[in-house]
Amino acid sequence: MDILAQFWHSTGGGTVATFRKKGEYQWHVQIRKKGFPTQTKTFTHRKDAEAWATAIEREMATGTFIPRQESERTTVHDLIERYRVEVLPSKRGKHFGHALGVLDDALGQYAVAAITPPLVATFRDGRIKAGLSASTIRKEINLLSRLLDLGAREWGVVIQANPCKLVSRPAPGKARERRLEGDELERLLAKCGPHMQALIRFAIETAARLGELLSVKWVDVDLKKRVMIVRGINERGTKNNDAFRAVPLSSAAIEVLEGMKALPRSIDGRVFYWWKAADSFNKSWTRAKTRAQVQHLKDKGKWHRIPSEYSLVDLDQHADGFLSDLRFHDLRHEATSRLFEKGVFDSMEVASITGHKTLQMLKRYTHLRAEDLAKKMG
Repeated sequence: MDILAQFWHSTGGGTVATFRKKGEYQWHVQIRKKGFPTQTKTFTHRKDAEAWATAIEREMATGTFIPRQESERTTVHDLIERYRVEVLPSKRGKHFGHALGVLDDALGQYAVAAITPPLVATFRDGRIKAGLSASTIRKEINLLSRLLDLGAREWGVVIQANPCKLVSRPAPGKARERRLEGDELERLLAKCGPHMQALIRFAIETAARLGELLSVKWVDVDLKKRVMIVRGINERGTKNNDAFRAVPLSSAAIEVLEGMKALPRSIDGRVFYWWKAADSFNKSWTRAKTRAQVQHLKDKGKWHRIPSEYSLVDLDQHADGFLSDLRFHDLRHEATSRLFEKGVFDSMEVASITGHKTLQMLKRYTHLRAEDLAKKMG
């Protein structure tokens, strides 16, 4: 038989907390107050039920009350699945899907209300221990933070405070300083097919991102005005959420495009249509770089020292620094630095060409050679 106890509290007036014993091991609590949704919860011990009721009533009286039902019955997995359906299709980067999977595996089973700063810190430490880069870990925690904010702001899954905002992130890594050295570019181009050669040369002349280049269509190129319109992946805007960016084309860039007129064109109208996305291009990039490294070692008489298993794989550890750790995105760094080294553009003009949102980011992508600056000093 249920045992019922009801009483009125003086805090705020009009608050009723009802305690009902259900069986031998459960206490059901219901709190009613005018202007607030009814709150209910079940506990094993009466003292825990009373403590919860007191805390809720205090929050109602002080104006700090936040309904907890949704955050207690909604899991992080639920947020992730809704995000995949409603938000992810509009995102440009592919890393979001992988990061959501990581968060789901590590935290998906937890209720949103159970996500605390110590739990997020434990997740962070585990990723650090697993050897993930600071950039990757920061992106994952930031994505979790956006999930929680979105849940509270639009999906009714309200929490007292976003725990991610109380957790420190790993310090960001140093900005990459890799630029082309010596005859690296010439040797790399010598081992590329005409399509790869064109894309590399064009990237150095425009400072455009790989995804932007693979999405450019001929209709976006005006050879007479020497302007290319960048609309982003699948025309969904640039990385900085601009609808488009107009990129001026140098004489060398025009020469690349003119040379491509002799090549077959794609029915989808893309200029660099040989690669559908970054994944397929990166494989071609690695093969071209490996061929150039092998030839470099042969020319230096050092190829015989390299174990045979390295002949067709990444040679970064054995190539004496030649093309080592060079990524295609480094060509954007190279191009941005070359724009400054021309000595005719100011920072805002370079930013309009490269599409950098802030001058701080522009500085991060710019690496001027000290010896070139020394020449200007006289």
